[in-house]
Amino acid sequence: MEYSLEEKEVFMRAALQEAEKALANEEIPIGCVIVKDGEIIGRGHNAREELNQAVMHAEIMAINAANTHEGNWRLLDCTLFVTIEPCVMCSGAIGLARIPRVVYGAANTKFGAAGSLYDILTDERLNHRVQVEAGILELACAGIMQDFFRQRRAKKTKTQ
Repeated sequence: MEYSLEEKEVFMRAALQEAEKALANEEIPIGCVIVKDGEIIGRGHNAREELNQAVMHAEIMAINAANTHEGNWRLLDCTLFVTIEPCVMCSGAIGLARIPRVVYGAANTKFGAAGSLYDILTDERLNHRVQVEAGILELACAGIMQDFFRQRRAKKTKTQ
C-alpha cells in the first residue's frame, strides 16, 4: 500500500512516540511501528537495558508484536516505519519477516544497514529485497538521537 507524505509523517510521529518511551527509560531513543492497510499492527522501542536483552531493538519488538497480531511470521503487505536506519540485525529480521517496505527518518552512519554502511535490504544476492525510503521527519528523528547522546556525554563529563 502506498501512503501519502502526510500519512507517512503520521506513522513516523507514532514511531517517534515509541522513541520517547525508550528515552524515558534512558535507552537509545529509537522507535518503530509496523503498518498494514493504514493501521498500526506492531509497535516497539529500544529496550535492551529495560529488558536486559541485547536483541531488544525497536524493530525486533515491533516485528514480534506484528507477528502476534497477524498470527503469522510473514508480514506481507506491511510497511515498517522506524526513526533511525536499521542496523544489520534488524535489517536481517526485516528480510526474514518478509516485510516489503521500510521507511526511516534519519541515516545511521555508524551502524546503518539500509544504505549507509551496508545495504542488506536491497542486496540482490538475497532472496527477499525491501523497498527503502529515507528522510521522513529526518530532523526530528535525528534530533532526538543527537540530544540523547549530547546529554549522555555531558553526564559522563560531570562524573569524571
